[in-house]
Amino acid sequence: MDADTFRAFGKAAVDFIADYYENIRNCDVLPSVAPGYLIKQLPKELPENPQQWQEILQDVNKLIVPGLTHWQSPNFHAFYPTGCSYPSIVGDMLANGFSVIGFNWLCSPACTELEVVVMDWLAKFFKLPTHFLHSTKGPGGGIIQGSASEAVLVAVMAAREQAVRRVKDAQPELSEGEIRARLVGYSSDQSNSCIEKAGILGTLPIRLVAVDESL
Repeated sequence: MDADTFRAFGKAAVDFIADYYENIRNCDVLPSVAPGYLIKQLPKELPENPQQWQEILQDVNKLIVPGLTHWQSPNFHAFYPTGCSYPSIVGDMLANGFSVIGFNWLCSPACTELEVVVMDWLAKFFKLPTHFLHSTKGPGGGIIQGSASEAVLVAVMAAREQAVRRVKDAQPELSEGEIRARLVGYSSDQSNSCIEKAGILGTLPIRLVAVDESL
């Protein structure tokens, strides 16, 4: 795909997305398809020859859209909003276009510093104590995680390591292995399943505490 084809495909994709959003309230939120509907319509083997982008958009409209649960519909009231909007879509296009990996400052100074600034904005918006800011001295600061589940996992692992250090300082005769074997996390039995998954990945048993009408 050359630059001219990319421009044509990109403009058509933007039009496709805009049309989708303009008509989304007319779609049934939950699709009327049976499990396996898409598997039956796709090739059993990896295609060896490419398709024209026009054919791909046609396939998306014909095969993919009918099987979507429309999270962005104003009639969707399950789970949580995904926070998608026209500006965020364009932002994703720019980020994917640059395709930088910002795991340290040198790999992409602009990426790293923009994340620092935005996280400080967010902390100030929520009126968090100043020690949560990158711009203050101390261990504060945050980064953008890829998903809610990923953020919960990072929080569980950070809490685990903090607990290990705290117990080690108080009881230096204990090995880290002994300390880790005793750690337990607690959460409400109404919590999302990502809590338990984070416990499994973080090797931290999670005990779910039952709640009643008074919580």
